[in-house]
Amino acid sequence: MEDLGFLLPASLFMVSMTITPGPNNVMLTASGANYGFLRTMPHLLGILAGCFMLFGGIALGLGVVFERFPLVQQGLKLVGSLYLLVLAWKIAKAPPPNLRTDGARPLSFWQALAFQFANPKAWVMGMALMASFLPESGNPLLNAVVLAGVAELVGLPCIMLWAAFGTAIGRLLKTPRAWRWFNGSMGAMTAACVVLILQ
Repeated sequence: MEDLGFLLPASLFMVSMTITPGPNNVMLTASGANYGFLRTMPHLLGILAGCFMLFGGIALGLGVVFERFPLVQQGLKLVGSLYLLVLAWKIAKAPPPNLRTDGARPLSFWQALAFQFANPKAWVMGMALMASFLPESGNPLLNAVVLAGVAELVGLPCIMLWAAFGTAIGRLLKTPRAWRWFNGSMGAMTAACVVLILQ
């Protein structure tokens, strides 16, 4: 991997993909508002770790599984849709943080990591990234690790913005009614992501 010129366009691609709304960013916003930035960090780091593993797997041939076994893709879509709907319901029905007695917690590192394998935006991102920017020459494993690693480094500040945005919103919400409206809106947006999955 002598020529690293592919990293700049790959980085620009990742900025455009990770700064825009999607299931992860909507959930990070809701988590930041309801639990604060620091408690949202395991969720955020789980997204990065899951995408790193997914992107590396795609580069090493995981994407071929979808081509050869379409039922696997359909199964992942169904699992991802159901999981998002459950999360959407929990977000929508969450009471204001100061009235919460249900022991609700933000998404864990492992839950966020696992979700990436059922997240259609992560699959699209990974397949486009590897198809467009993975060098044909050099060590395939090293190339995949470097490209996936750079993608996650670029994505980190972009998704942190969504968690920070949610945290800032959480400080502005003062009444139970405002919290109900916000959580209901975030739940509806999370549920709307199912449309993207089932297309």
